[in-house]
Amino acid sequence: MLEKINIKLEQVDLAELPQFTKKLQEAFSIAVKEKFGTTDPIPSEKEVQSSFHSEGTATYHIVLNGKRVGGAVLTIDEKTQHNSLDLFFISPEYHSHGLGLAAWKAIEAKYPDTTVWETITPYFEERNIHFYINKCGFHIVEFFNEHHIDPNMPRQENQSAEPVPGTDTYFRFEKVMK
Repeated sequence: MLEKINIKLEQVDLAELPQFTKKLQEAFSIAVKEKFGTTDPIPSEKEVQSSFHSEGTATYHIVLNGKRVGGAVLTIDEKTQHNSLDLFFISPEYHSHGLGLAAWKAIEAKYPDTTVWETITPYFEERNIHFYINKCGFHIVEFFNEHHIDPNMPRQENQSAEPVPGTDTYFRFEKVMK
């Protein structure tokens, strides 16, 4: 079935970022709402905006037959080719049709010089963990939690607000390509 799915990656224009952010937050918030009952949008507006404007960022719509069915935010390091899948989603109405794997294969094809891909996902996202390990070939290489804090994760200046439940405990995955 994967061979017949024709996924394209289309660059997201600056004017499209608000709608892209909304779709991304809708997709990401489902599991948090189901697991913890919270309706806070994740990732936060600030986190999403930061990812869009980081050095090496490439932001794409995932397109199937002319219809936008998801998106991806990547960080591409042209020098080291150690690249990162920062944000990746398929809109919920398109889940379980093989589009995630087809989209991932399209990303790999677009960046054939990549030596290592990296991504993270919260500990409770069983669907994502299955996808990255069993479908895409990633391996868990690190588990971040209160006893092992990610040194690359920005700390909030004002910690008065409670973090969204489950977002401070997550796995880091790698896929070695070469």
